[in-house]
Amino acid sequence: MLQKILNNKVRLIQLIFLVVLLALVRAFENALFYDPFLDFFKKDFNNLPLPNTNPFQLFLGVLFRYGLNSILSLGIIYVLFEEIAMIKFAAILYGFFFIILILAFFFIIYFTRENHNWALFYVRRFLIQPIFVLLFVPGFLLLKSK
Repeated sequence: MLQKILNNKVRLIQLIFLVVLLALVRAFENALFYDPFLDFFKKDFNNLPLPNTNPFQLFLGVLFRYGLNSILSLGIIYVLFEEIAMIKFAAILYGFFFIILILAFFFIIYFTRENHNWALFYVRRFLIQPIFVLLFVPGFLLLKSK
């Protein structure tokens, strides 16, 4: 499959372009998204109180970032596999995981009394970083090879 991609230069350029766009989302995160946790998690956050947040703005910021990452990740999956069924399945998974993770994210922020900063860190990481594409591509590659 890798040889097939290398032989098709247009697909390789598309793949590189989409990966660069994912990197740009990360590079301009401070300017693009409302996220008071960006600075919070750069510090020694384990014993710090959570920053004050606007829940609606936080939700929209996380949704926007997750949406951008998901669209770019779906583009990567399409360039690699060119199968609409995989894109549909991955899109459903992205939607399902967003609902589960955003509920966990806000539950940790607003309903836990103990210090769960590490749990918040990891839940937030799955919401704001394109980690799922790193899981889906090998999984789809395995499925396609069978």
